[in-house]
Amino acid sequence: MTRLFWVRHGPTHAKSMVGWSDLPADLSDKAALLRLHDHLPQTAPVISSDLIRARATADAIAGARPRLPHDPDLREIHFGAWELQGFDTISDQDHLRAFWEKPGDICPPGGESWHDISARVDRAVTRLTQANHGGDLIVVAHMGAILTQLQKALRLSAYDTFAHRIDNLSVTELHLRDTGWHAAAINHHPA
Repeated sequence: MTRLFWVRHGPTHAKSMVGWSDLPADLSDKAALLRLHDHLPQTAPVISSDLIRARATADAIAGARPRLPHDPDLREIHFGAWELQGFDTISDQDHLRAFWEKPGDICPPGGESWHDISARVDRAVTRLTQANHGGDLIVVAHMGAILTQLQKALRLSAYDTFAHRIDNLSVTELHLRDTGWHAAAINHHPA
């Protein structure tokens, strides 16, 4: 059985839509990072998105685990023209509402849709699981990327998937069985 341990990167403290902007993570909570390190499988390889907030978080929890090259397919959703804007500053509020309330093919101007990010992250997961031959893997990524995989595991609509919280420095554990992906833990905070 393949087990993927999805870890959301440390907080950026941004109060806007942060997708592909390369903002650093606040990794000052050393106790939380140590709990994460100790909770995760000790021999599982660690991979992350190529954005600095995910890379730095992966480096902080890797310890002696093998570190795989960063994968840009694990990035957050690309918000295009909405990048780094607050929700209330978007001029076309109808478009913004449709993007969140009817996720699928609707894109921010110059950005990507829910279907786009889902396909991109699915490609990465397929590559990773095939290369890892059914072993455990720690994946440090972003809320949107993690939600795409949670949607698949829970067999939900994208809209219903958005109801799930994925906090910074939390673990969402997904297992691949003969019947497909299943969620073993969602938004878990190791104690």
